[in-house]
Amino acid sequence: MDTAKPLILITNDDGVSAPGLRALIAVMAEIGDVLVVAPDKPQSGMGHAITTNSTLYLNKISKETDSIQEYSCSGTPVDCVKLAVNEILKRKPDLCVSGVNHGSNSSINVIYSGTMSAAVEAGIEGIPAIGFSLLDYDWNADFETMKPFIRKITLEVLENSLPKGVVLNVNFPKLTQENIKGIKICRQAKARWVEKFDKRQTPQGRDYYWLAGEFVNQDKGEDTDEWALGNGYISVVPVQFDLTAHYATQELNTWKWNE
Repeated sequence: MDTAKPLILITNDDGVSAPGLRALIAVMAEIGDVLVVAPDKPQSGMGHAITTNSTLYLNKISKETDSIQEYSCSGTPVDCVKLAVNEILKRKPDLCVSGVNHGSNSSINVIYSGTMSAAVEAGIEGIPAIGFSLLDYDWNADFETMKPFIRKITLEVLENSLPKGVVLNVNFPKLTQENIKGIKICRQAKARWVEKFDKRQTPQGRDYYWLAGEFVNQDKGEDTDEWALGNGYISVVPVQFDLTAHYATQELNTWKWNE
């Protein structure tokens, strides 16, 4: 790999064969040298899970060019990042990009997302990181519209780096390129899933469940990712992985903890 080019780690949660990953590889290969470490099967909704009670495997996938190295991993998206940084790469990558996810990771979905957890893990390692998602769950979704914007966002991050402790959560509306109004820096909307379980029975009489639910946006603000996506913009939310609620410490210090 050419040390003059940026070294870019790519992963996802939809699996190594996902079209969204292929689209991301195509863009990143134009920018720098690429290492792909992605799950060997879909890992959506895994959040920040890691593998601790079973073995992990890497399988090298042959590529025709020296500028792209590719591996599949038997573990989670976070496992992929950990293995890439600790076992494969000889130096820390200049950037980690995760996705492109088939489906939204806006608002509260960031908590459950394997795509974003991989980006967060890279951030914890001190690597600038971006998670990309498209609001289209179709396996054959059109990713071509996104490519110029992915390139633009990536180059901005490489040029400017990111604030310490921050990664980017980027979501694309399902629109044609000419209908995308631009890029908006947003906050995460206050929304949640109202969940229910579809209870069924096997032929043997054993109960089983399918998780279902409805996404409810309670946030009417026009500075949120949900508003941006609903109004034709690409949303960019800076995400911090320090989960401390700093605003609450002053109040909690007024409680009688030691009396």
